[in-house]
Amino acid sequence: MADEFDLLKAENVEKLDIIPEIVEDPDESKKRRLSGWQFYIVAAIAIIASCFHLYTAAFGLFAAMTQRAWHWMFMGTLLFLIYPASQKKGNKLKISIFDWIPAILIIIGCANILLNYDAIAAREGAAIPSDIYLGVIMIVLVIEGARRSLGWPLPIVATLALAYGILGPYMPGILAHAGFSYEELAPFMYLRTDGIFGVPLGVSASFIFLFVLFGSFLSTSGAGQFFIDLAVGLAGKSQGGPGKAAVTASGFMGMVSGSSCGNAVTTGAFTIPLMKHSGYSPEFAGAIVAAASTGGQVMPPVMGAAAFIMAQFLGVSYWEIVIGAAIPATLYFISIGAMVHFRAGKKRMPRLTDEQLPNVRKVIRQGWFLLLPIVLLVAFLAFGYSPTMAVFWSIVSLVAASWFGDKEHRMTPRRIIEAMISGGTGAVDVAAACACSGIVIGIIAITGLGLAFSSFVLSMSQGILPFALILTMIGSIILGMGVPTTAQYIITSTLAAPALAQMGVPMFSAHLFCLYFGVLADVTPPVALATYAAAGIAKSEPLKTGFTALLVAAAGFIVPYMFIYNPGLLLQGGVVHIVFASLTALIAVVGLSAAVQGYLVDDLNPIERLLLVAVPFLIIYPTMISNLIGAGIVTAVYAKQKGFGKKKNKLEGGTV
Repeated sequence: MADEFDLLKAENVEKLDIIPEIVEDPDESKKRRLSGWQFYIVAAIAIIASCFHLYTAAFGLFAAMTQRAWHWMFMGTLLFLIYPASQKKGNKLKISIFDWIPAILIIIGCANILLNYDAIAAREGAAIPSDIYLGVIMIVLVIEGARRSLGWPLPIVATLALAYGILGPYMPGILAHAGFSYEELAPFMYLRTDGIFGVPLGVSASFIFLFVLFGSFLSTSGAGQFFIDLAVGLAGKSQGGPGKAAVTASGFMGMVSGSSCGNAVTTGAFTIPLMKHSGYSPEFAGAIVAAASTGGQVMPPVMGAAAFIMAQFLGVSYWEIVIGAAIPATLYFISIGAMVHFRAGKKRMPRLTDEQLPNVRKVIRQGWFLLLPIVLLVAFLAFGYSPTMAVFWSIVSLVAASWFGDKEHRMTPRRIIEAMISGGTGAVDVAAACACSGIVIGIIAITGLGLAFSSFVLSMSQGILPFALILTMIGSIILGMGVPTTAQYIITSTLAAPALAQMGVPMFSAHLFCLYFGVLADVTPPVALATYAAAGIAKSEPLKTGFTALLVAAAGFIVPYMFIYNPGLLLQGGVVHIVFASLTALIAVVGLSAAVQGYLVDDLNPIERLLLVAVPFLIIYPTMISNLIGAGIVTAVYAKQKGFGKKKNKLEGGTV
């Protein structure tokens, strides 16, 4: 989740000697590279923000509005100091007056809440002129901050939402509403927990920042290279080993990362060249890393920060979300691993030798302590501790355990400072997305747009669930293009999930369905941000890599329909039902992977491929007959190919 700190020039690295060499993230190019006193101011704010959130994790959160105001004061200030208004070279080397002014206005707006909230609450919503003025300023700053850090898509959505709130009487049909003036909207967005300081920013202030910080501590202690070495050592010797290593490494990184692009460049920097060297085409190597990195957004325990917001929206524990999402995410990664396996078999690729692989025992011996905090995190959550307490003690355990490892991985005071700087600045993007999403959520709440959208989906689908799911899928993918995972999930789940719930879909299933398809926008051309990041490393043609990634991620388009119709995949129901659902779904995604690659035990003929393509659709709806037919097709094709292979080997007098 945490992006690497990108505010430094060489002279500061020499002074502090705390910033390791890293792979350049495409998103990082937006950030300034500061020096001198400006760098130290930004670093100090990031460190103070990290200390504040660690303090509240250890000793308890403040009241909702207070916690969120402090959080946005830190994040909003950092946002305008590290992101320039434009990408001109001169703007990226120093902070101008046009950056200091909005940063100071953010502080004033948040300080007003912190110092005067009792008086604000006593007015019971009655706004005074300062509420309106500061509200307008805060809305403008949130939208501009999101533009700087996230690009145009989310700010455009927020601006259109505000226009819809004002122009309600002029809207057609079910979209029409009474309309609100800016004097009403501004204080609503600014001073209520339904707007900018709503649930999304609250989750960022309570949970997400800490997990960003946790990821930063892991990264600073060498977790990225450790996960890659471990993945290559474990999977590298099997058929398609380098590709499986890429999938495994992305899964590991996805546990603590909330960025598809960041995950792609971190793991891809090592695994893509290894895959190309082993015989994979540049397009396929980039596609595998992009698809697997995108899967990190739905992989527990972090799930791109969506898990925390989902728990708040549904009113359930964070652990329930993590457990329920585990099987679908595992199926997705298995399908990508199967794609790699079958591709290697089709291309007859050689396996890596022991000399080409890291020694697993040595890797674990040197970095075992990096696994401890992740295990501890899951254990704390499993035993009912809050996410804030769980991640706090995971950070503490990482710092303590690092002193039992090699010197180069020990969390010295110098490295702790680095992690705090990196974590403080790395949380800015998510906070910006949450604040800007709050504007959209506020408009949906005050205008009743959610009910209108639900009516639209129900009307268009004529009450037929498959049609409603397809409409939701298309809408989620479109809204997810260029929009961060957190913001995409917030918007789509608020609009579409209630419509699915009205058709009998459990709310958790509906929310997870929206999340999956919003995430898959990162590998869906023409936007496909994760694909472009991976294509840059693979030196492949981006659009071709994008369509290849779309095929590689094919299971991601099937699995959500499976858990909608079969709640056993979300660990709901009896043990027998869950096991049967998981096994049939596993058969389906493996069969689909074989069909896409045209290989199972041997090359598939056209009829075999068509039969295997049909298997997932047979297993989506959980009837015993359709499931048995699907399993029977895969078994029959496998048996036919296995027997054919033996016969051919015998005729040729040797093994293939």
